Amino acid sequence: MHFPMDSCERAQAPGISGAPRLLVFVVEDDEDIARLISHNLQANGFEVQSFVSGASVVSEALRQMPVLFLLDVMLPGVDGFDLCRQIRKTATLSSTPIIFLSARTGEADRVRGLELGGDDYITKPFSPRELVARVRSVLRGFREGPPAAEVLRLGDLEIDVSSMTVSVHGRNTLTTVREFRLLQYLATHRGRVLTRDQLLEAVWKETPFVTPRSIDVYIRRLREKIEVDARHPQYLKTLRGVGYRFEVPR
Repeated sequence: MHFPMDSCERAQAPGISGAPRLLVFVVEDDEDIARLISHNLQANGFEVQSFVSGASVVSEALRQMPVLFLLDVMLPGVDGFDLCRQIRKTATLSSTPIIFLSARTGEADRVRGLELGGDDYITKPFSPRELVARVRSVLRGFREGPPAAEVLRLGDLEIDVSSMTVSVHGRNTLTTVREFRLLQYLATHRGRVLTRDQLLEAVWKETPFVTPRSIDVYIRRLREKIEVDARHPQYLKTLRGVGYRFEVPR
């Protein structure tokens, strides 16, 4: 079912004013759902390439880089979670946003999607308008950022905003877009105690699937990547019952 855009939406849609269309990979084995997704994304200015399984997705993505992956969770063969793992382990694709599509509505599945590096999780059935809005939201979070020249050097940690890279002891560590934005926000507000709700508002804004518990998942993943000992963090401190604070080790 197609919902037409109003004039404001049309003016803002990627590709409509002559700019290159942004390529989205849709991995969905239900042909009707795949057609619905493709139709609505294309109507809103995106280019779409569809796959019925995850078999050739990574190799094809290395040939023509998409700006975002939409992954059904329950796929034949390699499921969406396994495909997400493959994408996150592929250096040139590791920071590409991923949105899961699934009929699984349980919190455990949403948290698992987060833990694997997903940027959003949309449950079926879904509104085509909402799907397009959430695709735009994730891409907006990926493309927007502070001044390009900013580099934060904090202890043995370096956060390069222009290239969206993080290095620890001089070695690059791969982060997803949301992980990077969360770390960057905490680091630029170092010394301040930030509640989970403040972090949600700053980093995720209108993304509804991220909950206060999701913040804990992201913090745990960041600790595993930047701390010498994730169980005794030096940078990302927990204030129980309140939130988190970024500290620079002495």
